[in-house]
Amino acid sequence: MSEIREESKNFIEVIIDEDIAAGKHGGRIHTRFPPEPNGYLHIGHATAICLNFSIAKKYGGKTNLRFDDTNPVTEDTEYVDAIKKDVQWLGFQWEGSELYASDYFDTLYGYAIKLINKGLAYVDDSSADEIAEQKGTPMQAGTESPYRNRSIEENLRLFEGMKAGEFEDGAKVLRAKVDMTSPNMHMRDPVIYRIKRAHHHRTGDQWCIYPMYDFAHGQSDSIEGITHSLCSLEFRHHRPLYNWFIEQLEIFPSRQIEFARRNVSYMITSKRKLMKLVQEGLVTSWDDPRMPTISGMRRRGYPAAAIRNFCDRVGMAKRDNVIEVELLEACVREELNATTDRMMAVLDPIKLVITNYPDGKSEQLTAINNPELETPTTREIPFSKTLYIERADFMEDAPKKFFRLSQGRNVRLKYAYIIHCDGVVKDKDGEIIEVQCSYYENSRSGSDVSGVKAKGTLHWVSAEHAIDGQVNVYDRLFTDPEPTGHEDKDFTEFYNPDSLKINKNAKLEPALAQVPAKTAFQFMRLGYFYSDDEHTEAMPIFNKTVGLKGAWKPKNK
Repeated sequence: MSEIREESKNFIEVIIDEDIAAGKHGGRIHTRFPPEPNGYLHIGHATAICLNFSIAKKYGGKTNLRFDDTNPVTEDTEYVDAIKKDVQWLGFQWEGSELYASDYFDTLYGYAIKLINKGLAYVDDSSADEIAEQKGTPMQAGTESPYRNRSIEENLRLFEGMKAGEFEDGAKVLRAKVDMTSPNMHMRDPVIYRIKRAHHHRTGDQWCIYPMYDFAHGQSDSIEGITHSLCSLEFRHHRPLYNWFIEQLEIFPSRQIEFARRNVSYMITSKRKLMKLVQEGLVTSWDDPRMPTISGMRRRGYPAAAIRNFCDRVGMAKRDNVIEVELLEACVREELNATTDRMMAVLDPIKLVITNYPDGKSEQLTAINNPELETPTTREIPFSKTLYIERADFMEDAPKKFFRLSQGRNVRLKYAYIIHCDGVVKDKDGEIIEVQCSYYENSRSGSDVSGVKAKGTLHWVSAEHAIDGQVNVYDRLFTDPEPTGHEDKDFTEFYNPDSLKINKNAKLEPALAQVPAKTAFQFMRLGYFYSDDEHTEAMPIFNKTVGLKGAWKPKNK
């Protein structure tokens, strides 16, 4: 076992420490991440992934990746492949090959037979509505099914008939015989098998009955020898049922421990609701950069290390709460600040002409790629008579504290010269179409010009050398921090129609045409950007990842 550092431990680690001290399972630690392959993973899953893999690593244990694929109607190989990619991209590798609940269909069927033989499961002909009525309410005991006391022999025959396809979908189910008076609704004779004629992504048409999630999930943990089954808090009411199955089947006693879901403001952590966004065309796909899916965040440019850091800083809790999205963005910003090159791009260009710069002349200036590095590298950027600057960086009649460019004032061009604004050119409608300046020839960046000062510094690109690019600017996907927290409204009512703005007028420094897709940069003074999956030299496309500044601050500051 690896050495455990003495540090503040969360409640899960305290439980594991107690189990190890008691000699449980010989000190062995084995966790699992068990997604259903019915959609793409989201930020909430990232917490579960980081927790399961990190806990196992810390204690010298192992982690399985298992797909709980018990509902062929909603599952697809596309989701399996996406989930595997997401887990690996986050920086984790599961033990051996990935596993599937469908690997255990024969074993699970045998477990069901064992329960029948013990008089603890029965075939029920009741409809779904009748079963729901029989279960009663949390304040009222349930009533027994009229089929509850069928003989073992009859139940075995009928269950075999279900497996053989003798009955229509929905005609019969297999229920566990537990306790119809239990205050826990999950214990009131839950359905553990149903008839469902649907093609399974792995087993094809071999089966026409499928185990329910509550029957397959816990038993799959047991089959794999999972020592600590770490689940989100909504499964705490399922735990007594899982323990009941373990006791009655006399199988390996996996221990379930629940932790609070990690809900993030302005984000949704429900695959069903995310599916609705895709199906209704409110986003382009599961990996739309506005989506809180891991694939969406990856395409937006969130680094895996930033997501891991976010999960670590949030920690573990026993109560559900909402984490500020600004903390996630702060983690992204912190990682990108340390790792990305600084480039120049102008998103809303206005032409700037240096009237006293020689016609036809251009020169190469030296720019620092990332000043945060211990040994920064440099690149050459072209400079010429005509430039583009941001429209917002010029104001014709500016207030005193406007430290960008205005008539009669000086400003420095990053890595270049100090310039003085002499005037503007306007069109027939009075709109400014060109800013005219003169430059101080001996004011190159790094030199000293006596008497010439500039309070502000602007980014720019050479008009002669600039390339055209597309920049996708993203805002919150929802206008409400808790879009699913309103009982009287559908979450789509809070959809932000301005969550994506496509800018096809951006002017970029020429080096940005040559960068590969999936590369992160800081566009100076604008934020962090990521070359999209569809980025090419012929069509540079950048997604805005996050701005340079955010609202979140540590509570101790």
